[in-house]
Amino acid sequence: MLRFAISTLLFFSLQLEADEEGFSPLFNGKDLSGWVEVNTAPSTWSFNEKGYLVCSGKPIGEIRTERMYQNFILELEWRHLIPKGNAGIFVWADDITARGQPFIRGIEVQVLENAYGDNKSHTCHGDIFPIHGATMTPLGQSRGQRAFPSERRSYPSPQWNHYRIECQDGNISLAVNGKMVTQGQDCSPRKGFICLESEGGVVHYRNIRIKELQDNPVSPKHIAIADRGFRCYYTGVDLSGWHPTSGWSADDWKLAASHEALPIISETTFRGPHEFIVDVVTPDSKTPPILSLYGKDIPLDLDHESLAKTGQWNRITARWEAGQLIVTLNDQPWLTLTTPASDSPIRLIPAGQSTWSNIYARPLK
Repeated sequence: MLRFAISTLLFFSLQLEADEEGFSPLFNGKDLSGWVEVNTAPSTWSFNEKGYLVCSGKPIGEIRTERMYQNFILELEWRHLIPKGNAGIFVWADDITARGQPFIRGIEVQVLENAYGDNKSHTCHGDIFPIHGATMTPLGQSRGQRAFPSERRSYPSPQWNHYRIECQDGNISLAVNGKMVTQGQDCSPRKGFICLESEGGVVHYRNIRIKELQDNPVSPKHIAIADRGFRCYYTGVDLSGWHPTSGWSADDWKLAASHEALPIISETTFRGPHEFIVDVVTPDSKTPPILSLYGKDIPLDLDHESLAKTGQWNRITARWEAGQLIVTLNDQPWLTLTTPASDSPIRLIPAGQSTWSNIYARPLK
């Protein structure tokens, strides 16, 4: 098997050299130029001496392209360094993560190490499936909207695997190590960002390149959310960027407060008009956690009609400009507060044990 794998990868390398027409590299082998760190730490992604992109797997999250793509062919090689590793590639994705999730809405191409194991719900050999509001009709073997490969062709750690992902007008196919095995159609979105996912596995990537195909007219309903300029203010690995206080811990992509936790305040002060996004779990008590911005406390409204069930995630969006703080809860109108403050940190007041995530901010023009 090893001899076959080496021969196969040598064949792919020769093919890459012989068939460069129309392809462009997506990484320069040195830094993340052309990419955006959506919700991961600076330590999550790096390049080694060979120019391989190295993913630490911590925290769970993504990087994405600066540009959106519609029709294209994406080729890359990947290998897991640790058995049972998990990772993924997203296409046609939004700009930031979905509510209460470390992942972005889009279509995922699975990157699992073989020892992770197959079962009725997934395989380790190139599944394709929509996540967090995206949709897709699978072709061939499937479960729900998840398309399974027709053959098991991926190699175990630490061998390299080659993926060729073709995306055309809402149709997607995956070739694993030289043969197309997985397909889906009627995808929505069908124009968006390309993402690489960190999900616990230590992964190497190389020869990541793209060939753009001719775009065709696409309905706005099938276009992912474009770049709004949001930046994440929680790294997922530590409390850097926040003033030290007791009772808080970095729980991977979640920011956790104990029962004894004091309020925590961002080191960044946001001046002028800004929009904020903060996700928080509905507590199992009558004491609501509080988001404080521009001198105003915003307790989670435990009686709001759009409030999620106990233990589920809520998304608070707050927009300050011209002396008004306009707040929505789970995309529904909530509060309009008048405040003359022109600058503000983010202040989280736990009011007992609470869990927070997806802390984003962006300046408004």
